[in-house]
Amino acid sequence: MTYRVQMLEPSTSFDIEAGESVLTAALRAGVGLAHSCQLGGCGTCRIRLLEGEVEYEEQPLGLDDEDREAGYALACQAHALGDLVIESARDEHCAEPLRHWATVSSVVQLSPDVAHLSLVIPEIDALTYRPGQHLKLHAPDGRSRSFSMASVPRQNMVDLHIRRVPGGWFTDGWMPGLKPGDRIEVELPLGNFFYRAADYRPLIMIATGTGLAPIKSILESLMDDPDCPPVSLYWGGRQTADLYLGEQIASWGERLYDFQYIPVLSRPQAGWAGRCGYVQDAVAADLGDLAEHAIYLCGSPTMIQGARNRFIGLGASTAHIYMDSFTFQST
Repeated sequence: MTYRVQMLEPSTSFDIEAGESVLTAALRAGVGLAHSCQLGGCGTCRIRLLEGEVEYEEQPLGLDDEDREAGYALACQAHALGDLVIESARDEHCAEPLRHWATVSSVVQLSPDVAHLSLVIPEIDALTYRPGQHLKLHAPDGRSRSFSMASVPRQNMVDLHIRRVPGGWFTDGWMPGLKPGDRIEVELPLGNFFYRAADYRPLIMIATGTGLAPIKSILESLMDDPDCPPVSLYWGGRQTADLYLGEQIASWGERLYDFQYIPVLSRPQAGWAGRCGYVQDAVAADLGDLAEHAIYLCGSPTMIQGARNRFIGLGASTAHIYMDSFTFQST
């Protein structure tokens, strides 16, 4: 059975087959819905249902009961039960994504498991994206991977933090052979994880692992900004090697207003004198009432889901919680 999906913003329509996801149908029709993990964890493909109903094979991590009651759905997992009228849930203007050829500038190891990949896009003079957004790397065989941009927009250069996935076709297969001068096709900007200046609330930035990358981009964009609100950054890892930019982050307080950096390790080695456990527990212990904060979460789906539920219980406004879930794939 075939249904019709009417999209209001941008204005277009496309057919969807029973059992097919909204995202799959949109991409097949050439409709560029924002998306990233395609596993229901990151929330990038969130849409608003204006008419019609959808169902899921399994409840996606990136959508809770409150979101559903507010009319939101995740296009990558939602199956239409009839004709739909939808609109993008993106709440602020972002540049439309475009494909470009990028040139590798450098590949530097930040830690045994994390590489810093720097790219230059020669065909343009200046990149336009919102700090916190991500891009997609397209391999010659048609496969792709999404990575958050770890730098603020500057000329035609962009930095990525890429964690090695053992056995991963990109990080263990393709990436080790990359060298300066090699070309990669990129697509950017993508995603709805970015700084909302209109909130003007104290910021709680929470990251695990390379979830630091978009947080770094956001915070660098706020450096020396007289309107920068107070910022608390909680960065979680297992061991000290996971805190690959610890010394650099500690210096950010010189250029950010009322900046606090709290590293947290879940499996610390002997001699670690800092915080232990999980980042969401550290936030709860330190701040308690979160009703007046804007909260940015980036990292594993498990951390994000646990943190979101914990923080709502501490009074956090769901309208001021922004999430970017990282799902590492080996295939």
